[in-house]
Amino acid sequence: MNATTPPAHAADTIDAGLLSPVRAGTPAEAATSDGAWLQALLDAEAALVRAQAGLGNVPGAAAEAITELARAERLDLREIALLSRGAANPVVAVVQAFTALVADKAPDAADYVHRGSTSQDIFDTALMLVAGRTLDLLAADLDGIAASLRTLADEHRQTLMAGRTLALHAVPTTFGLKATGWLAAVCDTRERLRRLRSDGLVVQLGGAAGTLAGYVEYERLHREARQETVAEGYAARLAERFAAETGLSAPALPWHSHRAPIAALGAELALATGVLGKIAVDVQSLARTETAELAEPAAAGRGVSSAMPQKRNPALATLIRSAALQVPAYAGVLAQTMLSEDERSAGAWHAEWQPLRECLRLAGGAAHTARELVAGLEVSPGRMRANLDLTGGLIVSERLAAVLAPVLGKAAAKDVISRAARRAAASGLPLAEVLLNEDVIAERFGVRDLERLLDPAGYTGAAEELTARALRHYAPRQSMSDTP
Repeated sequence: MNATTPPAHAADTIDAGLLSPVRAGTPAEAATSDGAWLQALLDAEAALVRAQAGLGNVPGAAAEAITELARAERLDLREIALLSRGAANPVVAVVQAFTALVADKAPDAADYVHRGSTSQDIFDTALMLVAGRTLDLLAADLDGIAASLRTLADEHRQTLMAGRTLALHAVPTTFGLKATGWLAAVCDTRERLRRLRSDGLVVQLGGAAGTLAGYVEYERLHREARQETVAEGYAARLAERFAAETGLSAPALPWHSHRAPIAALGAELALATGVLGKIAVDVQSLARTETAELAEPAAAGRGVSSAMPQKRNPALATLIRSAALQVPAYAGVLAQTMLSEDERSAGAWHAEWQPLRECLRLAGGAAHTARELVAGLEVSPGRMRANLDLTGGLIVSERLAAVLAPVLGKAAAKDVISRAARRAAASGLPLAEVLLNEDVIAERFGVRDLERLLDPAGYTGAAEELTARALRHYAPRQSMSDTP
């Protein structure tokens, strides 16, 4: 070992989230840890044995013993990880260690561990178990986010603020409508993930090359030993039983090299983090010092700078945005692994594991962080109104152009208002005062008329109606976390 190379300790090999604080300490991090994956692998092995016992070719006592012993803390996680290099996947090492454990504690059950199975059946099923457990956590956070956004939208139906396009003031809007836009996106994402959780997470059961030959052969041997006839449809019945034991769905066919379920999962997680990232970007923009319309919830140590004591940085939004920028890249890897050769890929299958874990824990971390953000979001209606008035009425010039169009013609009206807007911007005078110097305006409107037309409160269109309609449409429904 080089003198400058630090010794490798077990603690040094743990990914504690130092470079990924968005998920550090969150429930999604625990649900996707190496320990959680090992437990899911053992859960898949135990579920398979129970399914086989349910169909009569494994003793019930063996299935019970295997299930009782299938606990990750009974195995050496680090040793299994190191041994996984030998087979290029962890299942072989898990099966060896688990079989030895069962042989020691329940010798009669040892032969039934991994019976007729293959590494990918166990790993892919475990992957879906981890995904399902993480999606349940994500579900609970999305429900919490939606609840907070409903409250914000309802409380701020009439809170005026500047609508901005291409970074500049456009026309007045309300913060209620902005929050409703966030709400709609979160609820639509929640529904897509609910459907995915219900129908898109499927067990893997194909045997060595997708024919279930090993499973069927053990069933044949079992029936022949009892001079019984092997019933048709055993493979389908086993898949259904396996799915029931895991709480997942049963696919029509094995999908060893047909990776659409994985790509679809990654795509939905990318979309979910994008929705949360949009909220984060809006909060960052509106929290700028010169804007100051929103602020993150305060907490000890949050948003501090190592150099500038006055800073209160939008740390939560920053974490969420960082996740939303990463997940699509990881999901892109999952889409590429759909190009899998033969009946099992050498490399493409293996390339899925870490990117998928990152998608799950980043999305879960972003949702957990966003729940905290929106629950404590500080809104400044006074600052929103002050910013509306910054341009002296220019933000309502579209309304004046519409009012003048029937009198002057659309083109002429736009020309008059554009000329006055340029003068107002250059001089710093209120738009109403500049407009009164235009004869075509002064002949038709008095000061009070212009003040009324230039009041932002009178030009929010259907904002309040849209907010109310969306709040009705996105009223609370069954939580995704209630999905079995």
